[in-house]
Amino acid sequence: MQDQLEIASATGVDLQVKVAGPGARSYAFVVDWHVRVLLALAWFIIASFAYVGSLEFIDPDDAGFGNYSLIVIFPTGLIYGLYHPVLEILMRGRTPGKRIAGVRIVTQDAQTPGVFAILIRNVLRLIDSLPVAYVVGLVTTVLTRQSVRIGDIAAGTILVYDSDAQAATRHAPTLNPKAVEEFGLEKTELIYELLERWENLDVEKRQALAGSLLSQLRPDETVPASRYKMALERLIKR
Repeated sequence: MQDQLEIASATGVDLQVKVAGPGARSYAFVVDWHVRVLLALAWFIIASFAYVGSLEFIDPDDAGFGNYSLIVIFPTGLIYGLYHPVLEILMRGRTPGKRIAGVRIVTQDAQTPGVFAILIRNVLRLIDSLPVAYVVGLVTTVLTRQSVRIGDIAAGTILVYDSDAQAATRHAPTLNPKAVEEFGLEKTELIYELLERWENLDVEKRQALAGSLLSQLRPDETVPASRYKMALERLIKR
């Protein structure tokens, strides 16, 4: 089992994100299961009283069963079935249960997964839940390197601790469009990352990276090493 997800960094110092194991994953799922059952049950009770006046089921042969299904049964099933994918999309890889457990779904480079990836991992819950109580999913998380279930393998996602995931993506703020246009996306991202991690990098490494960048972007300018950081900040704020 791999406890850390290492992400290659342009600064040469890899970022590490702690992978959530079966315990944290199970805790999040149990919390989410209770939440979605309560939400679905709340809709069923309210809609039943609004439409029927009680919690009695309407007979399928009854003339009003069609409307009863559309108003009561169908929305109840949707709330229960779409709980995970909808909230994971809206909450950027989290659900209430994952938030309480302190975990988040990310891609292999610790970014928020796209809609397609989230849908894939949730469709494959049908396999992970077999034969009962998510036995297949639980066994898979125990046996795989990154504690992933089949849905994660297919979607290319990993469950990690939320604080680490936020730290790994904190260095990627909204880029200045003018800087991107002038220097290109790759070099602009490298400047942002270098400045974000400036204080945590070895002095010689950050000076070498900054000097190399400035010599490429401003070959006609001579900047003393003591002003490298200021010069880079000036470039991305142009």
